[in-house]
Amino acid sequence: MSTFAVTTASLAPRTRLRLTTRGRRVLTLLAALPAAVALAAAIVGGGAALASRDAGAPAGTFETVTVQPGDTLWAIAEGVAPGSDPRDVVDAIVRLNALGSVGIVAGQELAIPAAYSSAR
Repeated sequence: MSTFAVTTASLAPRTRLRLTTRGRRVLTLLAALPAAVALAAAIVGGGAALASRDAGAPAGTFETVTVQPGDTLWAIAEGVAPGSDPRDVVDAIVRLNALGSVGIVAGQELAIPAAYSSAR
């Protein structure tokens, strides 16, 4: 009886991956695409996440109030400028304080534009 030993290495032909010039260019493009997209997004965004270069509001153009428990921007706006539209006053307060939302917390100091400030 003859023993016939076959190895798997002898059955599978050895192939070597060969990329053409065109294939290398395509592979390079695919590898660089995420970086190009990220760079384009940063350029289009214009650095919006960077801090503003504005020096801020000049002194004397605003007064500050301390938020009391239960206060809302709407209530503060009605209190400091009863003769004005509260929507305009809230918008001015949000812009002056660079608030991300209209949520405020007790103890927070808010700048009130001088155009609206009065004894609260």
